[in-house]
Amino acid sequence: MLIDLSEILSLEGKTQVVEAPVSMDSFQSRLGRFPVAEKEPLTVTITNTGKKVLKIEAKGYMTIKIPCDKCLKEVPTEFAIDMEQEIDMKASGEDRIKDLDEINYVTGCSLDVEQLVHNEILIHWPLRVLCREDCRGLCPVCGKDLNEGSCNCDQSSPDPRMAAIRDIFSKFKEV
Repeated sequence: MLIDLSEILSLEGKTQVVEAPVSMDSFQSRLGRFPVAEKEPLTVTITNTGKKVLKIEAKGYMTIKIPCDKCLKEVPTEFAIDMEQEIDMKASGEDRIKDLDEINYVTGCSLDVEQLVHNEILIHWPLRVLCREDCRGLCPVCGKDLNEGSCNCDQSSPDPRMAAIRDIFSKFKEV
């Protein structure tokens, strides 16, 4: 959804509150595509603080299903969207780049709600997602989910760093 900012920019001190529906059904990034389980409309408050400076506040939440890092089961992960930012509308795109201001959700006199939500999710993306703290993961041999029970595979995989010591012991066994 695009929010037109031209009316707010024309009146100093004006505040506009918009309930913006989020149409995103999946979240896509370089990590892959993840389905959205739940979402609520984003409450966007835009205030003209004067001299073509806008204060943008956004609040809402989304739940995205992310695979567990060990067993690959989908884990519903909640993202609280709570951002506040001031944007100088006088600054050109080149000035924003020089100031390292990477606001890509405001183009001209439009605010792109989908891009704002996408940025906030990227910022708060977890480093690690586990279905539970003691997740045992998948068997490296057969791929069975070890949380559901053990498998009959040989789990004694030797550590490759111990290869030199293993060679010494195997030479002594021959004697």
